[in-house]
Amino acid sequence: MFTIGDFARYGRVSPRMLRHYDAIGLLRPDRTDPATGYRFYGAAQLARLNRIIALKDLGFTLQQVGAVLDEQVGPEELRGMLRLRRAELAEAVAAATARLAQVEVRLRSIESEGHMPADDVVIKTVPAVRVAELTGTAASYEPQDIGPVIGPLYENLFPLLEGAGIRPTGPGIARYDDAPQDSPEGEGGSGGAIVVHAGVTVSAPVGPVGDTGVEVVELPPFEAATIVHRGAMDDVLPTAQTLAHWLDAHGYRSTGYAREVTLECPPDRDQWVTELQEPVAKV
Repeated sequence: MFTIGDFARYGRVSPRMLRHYDAIGLLRPDRTDPATGYRFYGAAQLARLNRIIALKDLGFTLQQVGAVLDEQVGPEELRGMLRLRRAELAEAVAAATARLAQVEVRLRSIESEGHMPADDVVIKTVPAVRVAELTGTAASYEPQDIGPVIGPLYENLFPLLEGAGIRPTGPGIARYDDAPQDSPEGEGGSGGAIVVHAGVTVSAPVGPVGDTGVEVVELPPFEAATIVHRGAMDDVLPTAQTLAHWLDAHGYRSTGYAREVTLECPPDRDQWVTELQEPVAKV
């Protein structure tokens, strides 16, 4: 038998915690001295303590912990529950990390307000170009929705083109459209689903590439305001907003989503160079 202090030491918990568990009936001592009220625990009770701490640390309330243990869940079932809860927590951590990354981008955009040079904005006619592309749909134009869609599209595109004997002849070109069901007149589908086109310049004939899902399309020429972004596309917000400020100051309006033309794409995403080509019209 162990005193409460010894048992707490072996269990890596505090005596106060053990007293609380006793008070709520979660972990009763094996014996309580009727004269002194001192609590004594057996080594076998460490198994229950371990389960209590594991479940509590995974986010279960003490009431839920008691319910689980009272059902006499076996080790394998408990292990499965803990693995499931661990996966849920890992997913929550990943989502929180992604949100923090977007907060950092917003902060950098706020900090750069009025300080980013707009001298690199150029109005030019973008010539017609032929691209082979895969298409998907993202829930919104927010980076956390675009990234998980466009990444796999590009991962699949190049092996499919290689299998079809088609070689890229120029840069990658990503473009976006409002999903038809989310494009009410006058609203531009704001906040709605986005059609994502992940493409690359080719010289192949226009039309579907077998049954691969790849489509070769001819994109017409258009008038664009362009600016070069250096760095990962997750950090494009300050560059895009610099372009927006330039358009507003120089009497232009946007007529659609900017194309993203990959000029340099080394393994280090922070070294990427991408030209944003925003279709515009004079106000």
